[in-house]
Amino acid sequence: MTRIGNVLYPAKDVEAAVAFYRDALGLAVKFQDGSRFAALDGGGTTFAIAGEEEDVTGGEPAVSFKVDDVEAKAAELTAAGAQLVRGPEEGPHEIRAVLRDPAGNSFVLYASRT
Repeated sequence: MTRIGNVLYPAKDVEAAVAFYRDALGLAVKFQDGSRFAALDGGGTTFAIAGEEEDVTGGEPAVSFKVDDVEAKAAELTAAGAQLVRGPEEGPHEIRAVLRDPAGNSFVLYASRT
């Protein structure tokens, strides 16, 4: 099953980004891994902030899809016209891959490590 896991925004300063979205927009912090990554409650979809060491999309905002098998889904999507940009690879919290759709938009596939 594929579902939107989060909307990913890169940020040079995760602390400042978290403070802005938490304090100015009222999003609750669900999880934070120091200056590396933060997940905020976007009311049904996680709003994720990626620091420089977790920015897998080269500074582009992207939607992240949670899938059961990153390698298999990446192969299926490249056969359907997507371009594999990075991965599949082990991240600090998941297995992930970055692709571009046929229109050139970046997106991320990820799965929990088993």
